[in-house]
Amino acid sequence: MIANHISCRVPGQDNQFLINPYGMLYEEINASSLVKIDVDGNVLLNASDYGVNAAGFVIHSAIHTARHDVDCVAHTHTVAGMAVSAMECGLLPVAQTCMRFLHVAYHDFEGIADDPAERERLIAHLGNHDAMVLCNHGLLVVGKTIATAFNTLFRMERACEVQVAALSCKTKLIKPSERILEDTYNRMRPGDNALGLSGELAWPALLRKLDRVDPSYRN
Repeated sequence: MIANHISCRVPGQDNQFLINPYGMLYEEINASSLVKIDVDGNVLLNASDYGVNAAGFVIHSAIHTARHDVDCVAHTHTVAGMAVSAMECGLLPVAQTCMRFLHVAYHDFEGIADDPAERERLIAHLGNHDAMVLCNHGLLVVGKTIATAFNTLFRMERACEVQVAALSCKTKLIKPSERILEDTYNRMRPGDNALGLSGELAWPALLRKLDRVDPSYRN
């Protein structure tokens, strides 16, 4: 409902980012309702009646401070994402979509992520990955652009859905060779423009769809 959080670095400002206000559903949020905040927790602009989720600030401020190579951060609590986050096996390469996440980061659950002391460990575990499973919690992705981050999150969520569905069948799963897995992973990482996996093709199409459905997000 209101507990997921997405942020984007303010263009030209390394230590400032926009984040969705805590208390609004996604369908209620538009451009003007985003909260501008800095990595020290100072609210710089807030036209809404809502504040910032404490856990959201801890997670997003940590990444925006340490990873200047990314501008967008997204964290979700979906059913499939939370289910996989509780699996000891982690995210499995059971289908082509899942192989995109052959190598992802993992961060052990430490309770509600509202303790600033956890930021150091979050960053250490994320490393240079663009996707991380927050164990017993949910999913987290980062991207150089909003398009890349959303594309990664969409595909990671789909990978989790596939894994939950495959494991529920209680049958032996086929695993390709390590060579094939590594090759597929390398080809599906963002940056392969031939495959459109950085979101540069899908994102404009999604915006066109959103404009047809409800263009109020631009307000």
